[in-house]
Amino acid sequence: MPVTAYLGLGSNLGDRSASLQEALQRLKEAGITIRRVSGVYESDAILVTDQPPFLNLVARVETDLGPRELLEVCLRVETEMGRVRRVRWGPRVIDIDILLYGDQVIAEPGLTVPHPGLRERAFVTVPLEEVAEHQTVPVPSEHREQVRRVSGPPPLDPSG
Repeated sequence: MPVTAYLGLGSNLGDRSASLQEALQRLKEAGITIRRVSGVYESDAILVTDQPPFLNLVARVETDLGPRELLEVCLRVETEMGRVRRVRWGPRVIDIDILLYGDQVIAEPGLTVPHPGLRERAFVTVPLEEVAEHQTVPVPSEHREQVRRVSGPPPLDPSG
């Protein structure tokens, strides 16, 4: 039975918007059903601040994959798109995080769900609120000031 999961996608290198769209398409091609995509939000980098701003979105997906398998697909898409992990929290062409996986709480090496930064990061909470279905997403008011919506959801190729 498919599980509803929420993925956070971000990019701050190259054509950021095209990278988000390509990542969504690659996830679809990997058999993940994209049910809804938030608008695209721009935010300054956090933790390592000397880098370009990010574009971010959240996708509500359905999958038959287990959480570890879903993580492997996300990491594979990142690698295929040219992500190189040199500096933790550094610039990246694409970043795909599992924010929520059904109602599961997972604490394993390399996989923590809900995502540990879920409630502190405006670039996650605000778009998650847009696409959350039957989920309570408390969005602190100061988060709305930390991100700027730059566009609606990116178009998806319906044939993919």
